[in-house]
Amino acid sequence: MTSGFQELLSRDAALLAVLGAANFLPILGRALLGERLGAPVDLGRRFRDGRPVFGDHKTWRGLALAVAGGAAVGGLTPFGRGGGALLAALSMAGDLAASFAKRRMGLEGGHPVPLLDHTLESLVPLLFVRRGAGLGWIETAVLVGAFAGAARLFSPVLHRLRLRRRPA
Repeated sequence: MTSGFQELLSRDAALLAVLGAANFLPILGRALLGERLGAPVDLGRRFRDGRPVFGDHKTWRGLALAVAGGAAVGGLTPFGRGGGALLAALSMAGDLAASFAKRRMGLEGGHPVPLLDHTLESLVPLLFVRRGAGLGWIETAVLVGAFAGAARLFSPVLHRLRLRRRPA
């Protein structure tokens, strides 16, 4: 392997590691802490359609754990703690956007929607850092696919381990 290819592979692995930590730690936090510190991000408010804005499964605890986890893993990568925290925050913004869309469709929290689940939480941060990280459009699409595929692969495992309420 050439060193250039190794650098690309290393960068892509670092991006996926930060996004993975940001998306796994809220699940682990709920499993370990139950409902403690689980205030919903939307504070129980409803949108004009009468449905929850995001739902009670999107919590401040989850957001905090995601950003802290992204910063911790980012600190082990060339992106640094700040870059990891930013990637994680953008991932959670994508996740909240997906939840908002699902609530508008009348779906409950955790209800799987294959093309929506795991796509925005990787696409939003990758689009934001694409140029600075030197990602091409095809590579961005491959990373979104890899993230979504890994999430779909691990979701049933996390459900069997009772870390997820239902598989995605």
